Amino acid sequence: TGKTLLEAIDSIDPPVRPSDKPLRLPLQDVYKIGGIGTVPVGRVETGVIKAGMVVTFAPAGVTTEVKSVEMHHEQLAEGVPGDNVGFNVKNVSVKEIRRGNVAGDSKNDPPKGCDSFNAQVIVLNHPGQVGAGYAPVLDCHTAHIACKFSELLEKIDRRTGKSIENSPK
Repeated sequence: TGKTLLEAIDSIDPPVRPSDKPLRLPLQDVYKIGGIGTVPVGRVETGVIKAGMVVTFAPAGVTTEVKSVEMHHEQLAEGVPGDNVGFNVKNVSVKEIRRGNVAGDSKNDPPKGCDSFNAQVIVLNHPGQVGAGYAPVLDCHTAHIACKFSELLEKIDRRTGKSIENSPK
């Protein structure tokens, strides 16, 4: 009665990979490999990375050319969304870029740092009140950084997605 597990898995449509969007590649790590140089590693979230491209790392503000792209020790013509890649970059020291930085195409909406942004957050088992001034550690892709809530705009019911309070204290 019904499908087998394999049939059910086979019937799942693969996710649409946003390769038409600007490149966003959060760095998981940065290695210095003897005879090769600096090799940032991460997963392509959107866009495409390929040799010859000029990439910008944010918020480091470093711009450089990609010499080559590899996945599992094999050279790739391009890395697409979902690929975990390592890419060799020209004239960049491992001290200049690090985990949490985001690589993007310097010619197509390059990533940039910011001082503030609006976010919808879910607070899990936090004792006490959360309000303006609350300073949690934010995990976003591979970044792990302290932040501070400057103001709460609204409270949203988790089940319905509807606003239950504007400008809560």
